[in-house]
Amino acid sequence: MATNSTALPKTPTTTRIKRRFEELGRRGEMGLVAFLTAGDPSLAATESFVLALADAGADVVELGVPFSDPVADGPAIQRSSERALRAGATLSGVLDLVASIRRKSDVSLILFSYYNPVLQMGIERFACRAAEAGTDGVLITDLTPEEDGDYRPAMHAHGLDTVFLAAPTSTDERLARIAEASSGFLYVISRTGVTGARESLPEDLPALIRRVRRASRLPIAVGFGISLPGQVSILGGLADAAVVGSALVLEIEQAASVDAAREALSARVRALKDAGKTGMSRREPGT
Repeated sequence: MATNSTALPKTPTTTRIKRRFEELGRRGEMGLVAFLTAGDPSLAATESFVLALADAGADVVELGVPFSDPVADGPAIQRSSERALRAGATLSGVLDLVASIRRKSDVSLILFSYYNPVLQMGIERFACRAAEAGTDGVLITDLTPEEDGDYRPAMHAHGLDTVFLAAPTSTDERLARIAEASSGFLYVISRTGVTGARESLPEDLPALIRRVRRASRLPIAVGFGISLPGQVSILGGLADAAVVGSALVLEIEQAASVDAAREALSARVRALKDAGKTGMSRREPGT
């Protein structure tokens, strides 16, 4: 039976993600959340990519746990999950990867997963292992606050932020519930549909972000369809962070080698971060 999400405690106030967004706010800087599918083309390669992204300026790295039956992922991320699964990536292996990264970097790390692998491992075991490995937060793509059951209490008990998704179709009532269940930041989906790079931002995105602002004081990160520096620059005037995933996954897919992919990822992240700094100068009053 679903637990009443509004009755549950929030996470500790000193998480690495919270500190990062506070630091960005003091500097007046747009955050960048970079998504990679863990294990594409191998877990060792993913570790090198994450370290390169952190050095290039990524503020948060989302590590996607590869899953065989995705419902929110577009073609690029679906293909990356297929490659990772063929290479032998598992949730347990991804947690080991986080531990290895944490020994080398202080970058904020979020696990991006569907609920099935977490349930299969066991919620409490997953929360314990994720925290011990150095994970900062978890985003379960197909889990809503109304149905989070034992999930959120377990995550919070181990000091893990819980990030939930807000969509253009979310009513104001649902936005309030999502905001109450979330910690670290709110992930706002810019458009309906699946992930994937787009040429432009939706015209109604500013209005959506304003609605989310009214529901929560958490930082807002906008994803789905974000890939170009110009889009990040525009978001700098509206949101606190941009989430870029499919464009990075495509850099890996199209590169001739792991070294070439690492260089391409670094170059793209630097350009995106620079664009975000420009956009922050156009921040709307009161946002």
